[in-house]
Amino acid sequence: MPQSKLILRSRLNHLTYLAVLITFAIVIHSIEAAMPLPMPVPGIRLGLANIITLLTLILFGLRSGLLVSVLRTVLGSLFVGGLFGFGFWLSLTAGITSSLVMAMLLTLKNRGLISLISVSVIGAAVHNLTQLATASLIVANIFLFQGYYPLLLLLSVPTGVFTGLAVQYLENITRRMLKQAGSGLLR
Repeated sequence: MPQSKLILRSRLNHLTYLAVLITFAIVIHSIEAAMPLPMPVPGIRLGLANIITLLTLILFGLRSGLLVSVLRTVLGSLFVGGLFGFGFWLSLTAGITSSLVMAMLLTLKNRGLISLISVSVIGAAVHNLTQLATASLIVANIFLFQGYYPLLLLLSVPTGVFTGLAVQYLENITRRMLKQAGSGLLR
């Protein structure tokens, strides 16, 4: 097979895998939006769609991880009826920021300096902090930090641990499946 066809086939495989991951993230995002949790912080979610973002960062890198995060937020918000609403901006800014931080932390994880759970917990904390900062800017009330920051930081630990454990499990399965499919796309 000529080199150009191999490159095209590889690119097509990559886009197909990303489309599947984006679809999973949108479905999880939409289901989570439909099931409000009885929590002391309005609008809080478990952040289960971040499982797919972190998995994508590990398997395909920053560019693909950001694409999953942004498209999940835009399309998920469109499907649940919140496009360009208050929650959309919180989700978009937090998704981008936490993806960037987790991508940087993955370099430390790859050197054996921190664990995947640490990457996930810090990513969850950054996500919550970014949402709080964005909300404070939108409503022009910096005092939101006093009330919500300690609670959101505390909630980052169990959600980050769960996300990290889920990604550890899914990474092995996904790598095996992609290897069986003959994909040479993995990092």
